[in-house]
Amino acid sequence: MSHTITPPGDHARAGKPGVSERGTLAILGFPTFGLALSITMVSTYLPKVARQFTASTTVIGVIVGAEGLMALWVPLVAGTWSDGVRSRLGGRLPFVLAGVPVVVGGLVLMAFVQSLAALALAAGVFFVGYFVAYGPYRALYPDLVEDQVTGRAQSIQALWRGAGTGIALVGGGVLLSIGRPVPFLFAATILLLVVGAFAALLVRGELFRAPSTSVHGIRRTVRELGRMLASEPRLRSFLVANALWELSLAALKTFVVLYITEGLGNSLSTASLIIGAGAVFVLISAGLSGKLADRFGKPRVMFVALVIYAPGLLLPFLSHLPVLLAAILPVVAMGGGVVMTLPYAVLIPMMPEGQHGALTGLFSLTRGLGTVLGPLVAGIAIQVLRPPFSSTHGYQAMWLVCSAAIVLSIPFSRHLLQQPPASGTTQSRGG
Repeated sequence: MSHTITPPGDHARAGKPGVSERGTLAILGFPTFGLALSITMVSTYLPKVARQFTASTTVIGVIVGAEGLMALWVPLVAGTWSDGVRSRLGGRLPFVLAGVPVVVGGLVLMAFVQSLAALALAAGVFFVGYFVAYGPYRALYPDLVEDQVTGRAQSIQALWRGAGTGIALVGGGVLLSIGRPVPFLFAATILLLVVGAFAALLVRGELFRAPSTSVHGIRRTVRELGRMLASEPRLRSFLVANALWELSLAALKTFVVLYITEGLGNSLSTASLIIGAGAVFVLISAGLSGKLADRFGKPRVMFVALVIYAPGLLLPFLSHLPVLLAAILPVVAMGGGVVMTLPYAVLIPMMPEGQHGALTGLFSLTRGLGTVLGPLVAGIAIQVLRPPFSSTHGYQAMWLVCSAAIVLSIPFSRHLLQQPPASGTTQSRGG
């Protein structure tokens, strides 16, 4: 039996999900919390651990950028595969249950390895498991959530993501100060608990994707995706913009702790407090942006946020005065909240039925490009600009990379404001 979340009766007319729908959307967000906590702990504090073995920010960027390398192919394979799987647990849940133990294994390895090569291997294991689980898991949203509430569905997911990210950012520094293994073992424990609860509730509620009406091989699906990209300019624009958004976020996540600690000379505990304050604004933005997107249009809200976000990211590059940084923190955090919340909601109406997993994989692939390039480009920029920005050891160059990526995405985001054609390959969900 398969359930689809639709706003029934008066809720449909008001565009508001009912109580049961809100509960189901909350349950769908459980894995996001654990996965976000885990990947934020890795992307933020793995560089700090790696500093024990190397002083090269470029090498650190390459290790963290392994996330993007895995995102280039693992989600597409797993997502496409999950589109055709028929089992008692549906098509998506088996991949979640297979991937999470691998994620946990990677976290445990990170806690105890004693060389840079072993740390890089642990990161690779972690990211493979992460994308095996996350791509099919995220495809549950277009499987189960109707377009009328996708904005709010992504807001609820973003709140879970923000909570996991915030706990990792705020608590990770404290846990790392207790001992190197502590943050990684903490993340592994939380992930096992929330995914276990999610799987139990999903099975109990029979919230499974209905079996696919047609099962295609990966090669055929890739050919169909290629034809879709050739015929759908809005989809192409979205995917380019998505890569640039993720490039900006990945650069920020990788080097923000080092910017605050080594660049500005603050302690790790102070960095946790600053990042925690930013996380509050991220959560506020996540909660508001989905509602605004469902009301005014997802591409429109995204575009306006980007226009404000880009100059906000540039200011810390131009000055590191504490007063300015404190003033710009809410703008940067809330802009980041929108960029973390809305992209998938923008994509969902473009997804044809029967290819939710494949399109989710393509979404993750473009994110992977950004995730590879973000830490690498920012790491190079920090090293190249270290002499002229010696007061922050070059770390303020990170902000230039983040801002430039958002600026470059704006023309592509503007294209998304155009009305889609009345009929087309990607409009089967109602646009």
